[in-house]
Amino acid sequence: MRPTIMEVNIKNFNENINYIQEYVGHKKLIPVIKANGYGTYINKNLELINKFDIVSVAIVQEAVELRKLGFKKEILVLNQPYVDDIEEIEEYNITVGISDISFLEELIKRKSNVNVHLEIETGMNRTGININHLEEFIDKTKENKNIVVEGVYTHLSSADFDEEYTNMQLDKFKQAVEIVKKYFENIKYIHSSASNGLLKFDDGVSNYVRPGIIMYGYESYDGIKEIINIKPIATLKTKITFIKEINKGEAISYSQKFIFKDKMKIATIPIGYADGFRRELFEKGEVVINNQKAKIVGTICMDSCMVDVTNIENVTVGTDVYIWDNKIITLEEIAKKCNTINYEILCTISNRVPRVLV
Repeated sequence: MRPTIMEVNIKNFNENINYIQEYVGHKKLIPVIKANGYGTYINKNLELINKFDIVSVAIVQEAVELRKLGFKKEILVLNQPYVDDIEEIEEYNITVGISDISFLEELIKRKSNVNVHLEIETGMNRTGININHLEEFIDKTKENKNIVVEGVYTHLSSADFDEEYTNMQLDKFKQAVEIVKKYFENIKYIHSSASNGLLKFDDGVSNYVRPGIIMYGYESYDGIKEIINIKPIATLKTKITFIKEINKGEAISYSQKFIFKDKMKIATIPIGYADGFRRELFEKGEVVINNQKAKIVGTICMDSCMVDVTNIENVTVGTDVYIWDNKIITLEEIAKKCNTINYEILCTISNRVPRVLV
């Protein structure tokens, strides 16, 4: 195993699940494990995910991977699938969210045997059934008796900051649920809230929620940890592989963008942009070595980068280096320096980096 790894804390993950379940009370969880469990690879651990009766992913291929891994319970694909996905949806018994009429017509034509959740457009304006066309869409599903409508859901676009807009979305969703219940009295799954919404809103009709980033212990907006006691589950770490002293006036890394003004002690660490360590961190990023921050110097390479260890004691080849340790450097701090969000940093750590459960 290479020295660059992501450590995933299973105890913290399980505690986060318990905290979320306690917070939402009678509602059940549809954990979102798309994008390889937001980069943590939690989705690849059957022991962890088998505790849930249903999980959700983004695309059919993610659901197929879960089936091949041995997950036998219900899998919901949240995004509108493609017509080309239908054969695998049938073969692997995958539940899908639908809102596209042409996709529905193809299910009808093929006499597909499939469970579906109706996605309602309430203000996200990405995908979803317009409420004015909902009854027509429902009628269409009845043209194939093998299509089982077992859920209805929506996506909240602004639950982290806009209460008025979110309440407008939830009002539309409640209207849609009333319509759906006219046709399907015992609808099994009703869900509107992901990480943001489940902490701040209750639509009064949902019986499930879809926790995502908060399951992994990271905030979907500032202040969440004041509401719920979640703990980060992932740390990204590596080890020093080379140390040298560089003299004043010399350059380091590609393009000579960093010229030394004084003699410095530099350590090379085996992580680069091919691992998901962003080049934007040049000249503003840091790592943690022996509980101290060490500044990145020079352009970040594909497979490695260099850091200043001049003033850090007891540094040798093999010394641990934390890209983020969730204490001295947080995932959110890195995201801010890269002008992005913690989701993106976590999800884009590449598959070259082994995930190690601890």
